[in-house]
Amino acid sequence: MSTNISPLASVDPRAQIDDGVTVGPFCLVGPRVTIGPGTELISHVTVTGRATIGSDNRFYPGAVIGAEPQDLSFRQSDTSVVIGDRNTIREAVTVNRGTEKEDGVTEVGDDCFLMACCHIAHDCKISNRVVIANGTLLGGHVHIHDDATLSGGCGVHHFATIGSYAFVGGLSRVLHDVPPYMLADGSPARPRCINVVALRRNEFPADVIDSLAQAHKLLFRSKVGVDVAREKLRDKGIMVPAVNQLLTFIQMQHEGRHGRSRERRRAA
Repeated sequence: MSTNISPLASVDPRAQIDDGVTVGPFCLVGPRVTIGPGTELISHVTVTGRATIGSDNRFYPGAVIGAEPQDLSFRQSDTSVVIGDRNTIREAVTVNRGTEKEDGVTEVGDDCFLMACCHIAHDCKISNRVVIANGTLLGGHVHIHDDATLSGGCGVHHFATIGSYAFVGGLSRVLHDVPPYMLADGSPARPRCINVVALRRNEFPADVIDSLAQAHKLLFRSKVGVDVAREKLRDKGIMVPAVNQLLTFIQMQHEGRHGRSRERRRAA
């Protein structure tokens, strides 16, 4: 495969561009950028700072990757952005590089779909197969686990965590951690029910789905607390791994501050 760089693009000769990369017109690629094979920058894409991009990604016009974090305390530290493989980054998406407050890296995993105009702030960690719809904004240090989906126009508070297979409804204001397997919605967003659509699509067994539904009722309707819920679910013989993961997540959330387990890291 040959590399195809438009004569109308500006690619620094120090950038590391693998075979099979396409860089369209009016793209800007900085000197500390690495782009893996098969990745395409369609046009008007900016990749700057220290940025590492994997293979077979597709970036649409107006995307800006690796710009300085929007943090008043940032002092030009040598931080970076790392993006995995097979991601789709739509129009005007922004992914800022990290700060020195954590490990200095903003990360996007594999097979993610970031729709137009969404913002991934400094130090965020986006796992695999995550979908983030149009106009959703992530504050700094947000973690999103595998297979989570955020609808359009959401605002996620910094240091919040979105669990695996969770779904956040459109225009939600996410102030607290969203537990795995839950559908959350509102302002502020609260778990309303289990995300049964995602569970079925991902072929979770019916007994696991039923166990999660019973756990949701105990935790968010009866509000018996994590310890009591664990005992009741154990007595029923339905403490499957997914339920245990849910209870552990909520326990950590309660041990944090303001409903966000990762606030303990900021306090430290």
